[in-house]
Amino acid sequence: MSLKRLLGRIAVVTASTDGIGFAIAQRLAREGAKVIVSSRKAKNVEAATEKLSQEGLSVTGLVCHVGKSEDRRKLFDEAKKLGGLDILVSNAAVNPEVGSVFDCSESSWDKIFEVNVKSSFMLAKEALPLLRESKAGRIIFISSIAGFQPFSLLGAYSVSKTALLGLVKAGAGHLASENITVNSICPGVIETRFSSSLTEGAAGEIALSQIPIGRFGKPHDVSGAVAFLASDDGAYVTGENLVIGGGMASRL
Repeated sequence: MSLKRLLGRIAVVTASTDGIGFAIAQRLAREGAKVIVSSRKAKNVEAATEKLSQEGLSVTGLVCHVGKSEDRRKLFDEAKKLGGLDILVSNAAVNPEVGSVFDCSESSWDKIFEVNVKSSFMLAKEALPLLRESKAGRIIFISSIAGFQPFSLLGAYSVSKTALLGLVKAGAGHLASENITVNSICPGVIETRFSSSLTEGAAGEIALSQIPIGRFGKPHDVSGAVAFLASDDGAYVTGENLVIGGGMASRL
């Protein structure tokens, strides 16, 4: 990478050992940030950290289940050891059931909102003491285009991502005077293991027909937008939910 917009910055990226999260951690580190990589499984953290370290990137790996307060605390304790925190990217999400919103079981509904919404809120809240010490704090949630236009196969998940859009608006207004920006990235259909129910078989053919650019997105299509918001280039952007969807319908 020729861009080094994030030299001297410290970033936490949750669920960053695979897919979109890994691409974000890689891009931020390539632009000069010290990045704390995390996910629930130790073997995945070790593999991702090793791969990024082999590139010569400055990364630290930690096991973190975002639903556990003690795990979240470890992320921020590690950030303190590195010198503070400038960038929080909340990427962790779950979708235990495929189906329409009213077909979702109560247990899956609770799990979706526990991880996708509550944990994102708690990460941001708990990061604030460190972000307030930064000269340019950044909170970036990874939402979804489904937050604007719900996917029929991801009913409850879509609703949880709509909640994040509201969290961005409320949080941005609250923190703007402290020079902390709050935004989200809303990926469209990105080819990852997580999104396989949308990209494979008949569902994939239907989804592809709705993407004007004519292909599914790749994780690196998302990571560049995150790096922009995390950098000084994005300093005047707050309260926005940026769609990276290949032209898919998302708004009027």
